[in-house]
Amino acid sequence: MSENPSKWPERPPKSEQTDQPERPPATEETDDRTGARAAETRIREQALWVDLQVKRAMERGDFDNLPGQGKPLGDLGSPDDRDWWLRKLIEREQITGVLPAALQLRKDDAELDRVLDREATEKQVRETVEDFNRRIVAARRQLQGGPPVVTPPATT
Repeated sequence: MSENPSKWPERPPKSEQTDQPERPPATEETDDRTGARAAETRIREQALWVDLQVKRAMERGDFDNLPGQGKPLGDLGSPDDRDWWLRKLIEREQITGVLPAALQLRKDDAELDRVLDREATEKQVRETVEDFNRRIVAARRQLQGGPPVVTPPATT
């Protein structure tokens, strides 16, 4: 052994510290009782446990009379679509008005004639058109990113 200037004695190498053989690396952890790889055993037993729980639930009738029973699954989207859950949420919750200003204005412009036809007085029509035009000007002035605003102001 080399000379150690500290007050603590040098430790022997790990292989000399105990009489037990060295354990495999953490990725190769084994079950002490069986010697099998622990991760594989856990996964296999978990799959068996899940299968058992599903089988018991089927025997109890927990899956009977569920909505959509006997019908094919709906559109699951493309496997490459990372935002599938967001699209489903927007569809299910009927969320609207979350488009960038330019796109929302295009959508509103397409519906403007229908909205104006529902207004009862000339004053309401003018207020609706003024609000629409105000939003166009505000969108053109904004400095945030997004598509360009190409919607022309409406005329009364």
